[in-house]
Amino acid sequence: MGKRMSEDELLNSFDEALENGSIFAVYQPQINHATGRMIGAEALMRWKDPEYGMQYPSDFIPVLEENDLIYRADLRIFELVCLLQKKCLEEAIMPVPISFNVSRHDVFHKEYVDELEKIRQRIDVPVRFLRVEITESSAIGGLDLIDSVLARLHSYGYVVEMDDFGSGYSSLNILKDLEVDVIKLDMSFLSGKIGGRGGTIISSMVQMAKWLHTPVIAEGVETMEQADYMKSIGCNYIQGYLYSKPVETELFLGMLQELQHEPLKASMTMVESMESGRFWNPDSIETLIFSNFVGGAAVFIYKEKDEGKVEILRVNDKYLQEMGMNLTAKDFIACNPWNHHEKYSRITYENAIKKAIETGEEQTCETWRTFHSKCCGESRFCIRSTIRMIGRANDQALIYAMVQNVTNEKRRYESLLQGDNLLRKAFDHANVYAWEYIISNREMHPCFRCMRDLGLPAVVPNYPEPVIESGLFPADYADMYRDMLEQIHNGVDKIEAVIPLTISRVPFHIRYTTEFDENGKPLKAYGSATLVVDGEAASKKW
Repeated sequence: MGKRMSEDELLNSFDEALENGSIFAVYQPQINHATGRMIGAEALMRWKDPEYGMQYPSDFIPVLEENDLIYRADLRIFELVCLLQKKCLEEAIMPVPISFNVSRHDVFHKEYVDELEKIRQRIDVPVRFLRVEITESSAIGGLDLIDSVLARLHSYGYVVEMDDFGSGYSSLNILKDLEVDVIKLDMSFLSGKIGGRGGTIISSMVQMAKWLHTPVIAEGVETMEQADYMKSIGCNYIQGYLYSKPVETELFLGMLQELQHEPLKASMTMVESMESGRFWNPDSIETLIFSNFVGGAAVFIYKEKDEGKVEILRVNDKYLQEMGMNLTAKDFIACNPWNHHEKYSRITYENAIKKAIETGEEQTCETWRTFHSKCCGESRFCIRSTIRMIGRANDQALIYAMVQNVTNEKRRYESLLQGDNLLRKAFDHANVYAWEYIISNREMHPCFRCMRDLGLPAVVPNYPEPVIESGLFPADYADMYRDMLEQIHNGVDKIEAVIPLTISRVPFHIRYTTEFDENGKPLKAYGSATLVVDGEAASKKW
């Protein structure tokens, strides 16, 4: 750097510096770290005085801002960017979009956006090759003004980037209120050790940007370790000294011709039915439904090519209630969700996720999971999950899952199933067949053994006629059996008889017990057939 100029020297030479090119633009490429391709560049202002040499931007930019000259310098940089893009188009050099800075001092000039547009039209550069950068700090205290400026820029077709995101105290609030198209992360969070609390903050910002369908560029990346970390959390686009310092025009033109290009893309594409921006708005109906009406719900990222890694982004209060154990949202977000799943449980759940991704349709599964907490110890739960993919980015899928704790239901079912199995075994040993007879419509519902041994369907209509026709009841006993059922219809509470069944005329003891409603009207009858033991009279009458 040259000798530092005084404020008076800067001001006195400003007009001449604009005219003779002492104030000029340098360009810093933006690279996709996953592919090595260039996705854009940023134009930065520099001042090289013929006598004093290069001046630090931190020395001359505040002077220009304080003296209301920065907007003229910014317009000159924009003009140089347009001229560079025009040169690329005329010389068949494929351009990449170049961003230029708009300061908070610029937007106070009401005609600033129109001045930009006049320059662009005069030089005749397609707007798709230009991006506007506003700093986060420029929005503080003037949201309405910035919002109106962004609306005008968007009306002309400009892509708007928010620069230095995360450096201000109100980042999230500003991002909620301003319609920006690209987020540039301030990498000061990673100036020390990779990961840690700073890494957690950066990761959260990247995940949030995915929800907003907004591309993210990490600015100020200086080491391979930083770049690899950003890639690991889903941010491939980087700008910084790792790939290139800001370079002057001729060198940048060489890089344009040397490197392959690719377009800037959003981190994640949301399905058409999901308005992700509204989902993050605490006042929106989507958030209201998520928090209060949908039952237990969670949103997570599934990374198929990263060994099926799962990262929980959000859970609602009802999710915590369903899981129990006094665990907090922080507990779930910080843990590896697969640690809760049993071996085959994970296979079942992961297969449901993959099918939801493949088909785009809801999938439901039930899995057993084990949870631990300091106050409640260890508990095993059965969780019914309804899974749907709501976003996709390369090998990552954004998944919405509704959950229901069905442990008690499953245990009751298992108890009933166990009882049913025991009953079946008992019936088998006792040679007993059982069924239910619905009096109102003459339907018979046989037991498992009836269906297995006698070939009966699950429901026998117009009972007993189909069974008599099948030969199960001998013809000479058919009327006797019909009369038993008529007595049941007429209100007899119990009835029994010994009847030979099948063509082999094996004697069975037939018994019925009738169930009545509160008015004494017969509703159902429960029947059984027990093999007659030796010595029991085969001709016993009812």
